[in-house]
Amino acid sequence: MAIDRDPVSPLLPNLFPAALYPLDPLRSQPELSVDERIAAGKALRQRVKRSEHGVYHPSIDRADVIDLLEAQAKTRLPDLVPIRYARMLTSPFAFLRGAAAVMIRDIAPAPQTGISVQACGDMHLSNFGAFASAERNLIFGINDFDETYPGAWEWDLKRLCTSAVVAGRYLSASPELCEAAVRAVVQSYRYHLQEYAAMGYLDLWYANITETDLLEKLPDELQKKGKQHLAKARSRNHLQVLDQMTDLVDAQHHIVESPPLVVRAESIENQPIHQVFAPLLQDYAASLSGDRRYLLSHYRILDVARKVVGVGSVGTRCWIMYLEGKDQEDPLFLQVKEAQPSVLAPYSEAWCGYRLPDNSQGHRVVIGQRLIQGAPDIFLGWGEMAGTHYYIRQLRDMKGGVKLEPGKFKRSALPNYCELCGWALALAHAKSGDAAMLAGYVGNNEALDDALVKFAVAYANQTEQDHEALEMAARQGRITIASED
Repeated sequence: MAIDRDPVSPLLPNLFPAALYPLDPLRSQPELSVDERIAAGKALRQRVKRSEHGVYHPSIDRADVIDLLEAQAKTRLPDLVPIRYARMLTSPFAFLRGAAAVMIRDIAPAPQTGISVQACGDMHLSNFGAFASAERNLIFGINDFDETYPGAWEWDLKRLCTSAVVAGRYLSASPELCEAAVRAVVQSYRYHLQEYAAMGYLDLWYANITETDLLEKLPDELQKKGKQHLAKARSRNHLQVLDQMTDLVDAQHHIVESPPLVVRAESIENQPIHQVFAPLLQDYAASLSGDRRYLLSHYRILDVARKVVGVGSVGTRCWIMYLEGKDQEDPLFLQVKEAQPSVLAPYSEAWCGYRLPDNSQGHRVVIGQRLIQGAPDIFLGWGEMAGTHYYIRQLRDMKGGVKLEPGKFKRSALPNYCELCGWALALAHAKSGDAAMLAGYVGNNEALDDALVKFAVAYANQTEQDHEALEMAARQGRITIASED
């Protein structure tokens, strides 16, 4: 697929290891002032009008959505694929969460400005939340990076806006409220890009959305709920996981099984689990800085289990490691998650000629997270085991998110929540792209907002049709659905 791209901006900031991100065009261009970069962004409107982002028409030869999902299933654990389908069937919003590969195929050919960022790749309202910084402060931001890859900023923003409509409909919100949610995303995105465009590079690097920032954005009627969510996030620590996910047997904690979602592993293919994981742990330790490697060395692994997580991730290999430090009151839980090639990869290659080596998937996720999250996990690292790439992080470290489900989320609060998500996406794109050029293009009026309302409604309709196609495939026996019971 050939997609025109005029190299008007640097593809990647000069912050990546050359072995992983070999392209470094930033220093090959004359330095421009902030005002000049804003003007360059405005000039792009002549080539790609902002109204063009509102157009979505499925291609005449659009691929069968079930075929696309089945192709993905071939790289996943066969016994878990039916669970993935079951989760995607629960609602169009769940389908959207699991169908990043479908959406990027639909939107990649659309007109684009050529401004590149480190894209999340799976941007939707459930991929945000609170998490702890290394200084133990609560930060709000993007919290899922499985698909992160260099790409077009439009891909993330379109997917986020679509999720606002699909989630709103799932919550029985009115069309007017769904539109307000999309406008909240885009307006917040535009406003904060203007702010970040004026920042120095170091100030931008250290910028994040703090607990205080978050509460200041919430109206009075949501303050109590917001504080409750933050308090809950603070309580989600390793001791809580120890209490919830383990049992004490013969004076030793063991992870509690709940097949097929949580299955303990003492051996794999007749090999003791410690031998199987030894190469991975060596790679992982080498990926950490010396101080964190030293800290990790005080812990010993006591138990390992396979765990099913998420919606789109179901079927990929995911493990939980239970480690213990000085005693049973010093637990550490690590999540070891498979990193497959990003769904953005073939489209990024077609868009700008960029391709990441296939042997660096875990590293890809870690680099992307470190760049756009701003306060990554101190134990974030990567490794390889039996030809499979993984990234490793703490399972639960003051992490919390919002459940966008009827009865659990007040639909009238959707625009407020979307405003925060638009802010977090603006920060991610400003850190990894050219904030000034982006700010110049998106502008200060509602032209982009109007366009993306139209797009989000159109693609939400497409998502509902695709969800119906999955339901039909299940009824006809074309796919297998498994109960999580």
